[in-house]
Amino acid sequence: MSPGVQPQKIRVLIVDDHELVRAGLRALLDSEHDLDVVGEASTGSQAITLAQRLRPHVVLLDARLPDMAGPEVCRAVYDAIPGVVVAMLTTYTDDELVRQSIRAGALGYLLKEIPRLDLATSIRALAAGESVIDRRVLPQVLAVARQAGQSGDVDEPLSERQRDILRLVADGLSNREIAEHVHLSELTIKSYVEELLKQLGARNRVHAAVLATRRGWL
Repeated sequence: MSPGVQPQKIRVLIVDDHELVRAGLRALLDSEHDLDVVGEASTGSQAITLAQRLRPHVVLLDARLPDMAGPEVCRAVYDAIPGVVVAMLTTYTDDELVRQSIRAGALGYLLKEIPRLDLATSIRALAAGESVIDRRVLPQVLAVARQAGQSGDVDEPLSERQRDILRLVADGLSNREIAEHVHLSELTIKSYVEELLKQLGARNRVHAAVLATRRGWL
């Protein structure tokens, strides 16, 4: 990068029907130098309109809005804006809502009591294309996958090492945390995870855990 050229800020759109919640989130994120809250919406229809106009990188979306369900808004935003990332930021953890949100394409599912630094870190990860699922919700995502019972074997079975790493992925651990658990380098773990995604045909880490769970490997 040339001297004096500032990196592009991550553009964030906040969608929540409670004004105090929106104000609180804006206050938290405004203190982060690389995050830019470009707009706020209180309804699903307003969120879709603003997303089309403001072109955010990340949309923080309440799962339940007065006029539309969060997953419905999620699909509409994805249809309207290529490359955007939607994350549910909610107080709700019921299985059906989690299932609908993940099927709608939400790359994140976060609970509103998330600490400020964790929220900022999550937004950065989402903007980089990573899935971010609150650890308190991930077991429900996997439980839904088990109930779905959909299967489809891959050509090559996973090794015991791959399964160990996949179990840790399913527990919500980062590459660094997995490396510490299995006593390998973070770079090695990164390679393992990338190979697992490719072998499973998974879009992301959460999808990989879901697929493996459906196939009875976790």
